[in-house]
Amino acid sequence: MSVAVSRTVSADPARVFAMVSDLPRMGEWSPENRGGEWIKGATGPGVGARFKGRNSNGKRSWSTVVEVNAFDPGRRISFGLMVGPKNWCDWVWEVRPVEGGTEVRHEWIDHRGKVALWLGNVVSGVKDRAEHNRRNMEATLDALVRALG
Repeated sequence: MSVAVSRTVSADPARVFAMVSDLPRMGEWSPENRGGEWIKGATGPGVGARFKGRNSNGKRSWSTVVEVNAFDPGRRISFGLMVGPKNWCDWVWEVRPVEGGTEVRHEWIDHRGKVALWLGNVVSGVKDRAEHNRRNMEATLDALVRALG
């Protein structure tokens, strides 16, 4: 299962990509993510780089580790939510120039099995993760567009 949302913004593609690939800043725009830091020697995005993020939903909070699994500077970054050696889902940002600005696309791709679905619901308090993520992704893009001015 996957969920994707997109917006067209009147901003330079390089500026948009710099923002969506700066994972420590994601908490500035996301309703669920609270930012985080690069770990295991990583100082920025690149295939194999790991990032520890902080998240919250109401009174619940948790941290996650993601690993960058695709990185095409200026165009695409994808990172997998890792639980041990398992990739539970991928978060993808794509940026492309269009007439008058940039199209930015955000996608969530779910890889979880039944046990992971159950555990994710318990930890986050979210029963319908796809719909929850769609709403949050829309809000994230709206906040990103505002930040881009």
